[in-house]
Amino acid sequence: MDPRKTLLVVYHSQSGNTEKLSEAVEQGALLVPGVRVQRLRAADTDVQHLRRCCALVICSPEYFGYMAGAVKDLFDRTYEAVREEVSGKSLCVIISAGNDGTGALNSIMRIAAGYRFKTVQEPILCRGPVSEADLCACRTLGQTLAAGIDLGIY
Repeated sequence: MDPRKTLLVVYHSQSGNTEKLSEAVEQGALLVPGVRVQRLRAADTDVQHLRRCCALVICSPEYFGYMAGAVKDLFDRTYEAVREEVSGKSLCVIISAGNDGTGALNSIMRIAAGYRFKTVQEPILCRGPVSEADLCACRTLGQTLAAGIDLGIY
């Protein structure tokens, strides 16, 4: 397996909902041989993980109309060190929201623009309890990203 073909799935979860969504992304990605999937809590993710991945999925709950503090902390801890190195890396965003999710999504996308990540799939906004349709969408996203990494698209 080519170590450069890595999909990084970063998440924060307190209730377990966002963790389920990140697991579904991982399940879908693992269907593609030759692609390494690394799923980490945001608090455990560092600059080396961002440097080594081909593509990144950020999974965050929405808290008070904003991303999880742990996801914001990841951005704060890594921005200066990697912003030039990660420019153009592929990004997807998944939000688990009790409300509408747009506040969290917009805040992540503003920061992603500073990193100059390239958004390659439509964001997934899961509103309310996680449904089988939400999990299916996340598995499909994971498989699509992994196939793109395998083919050298991402």
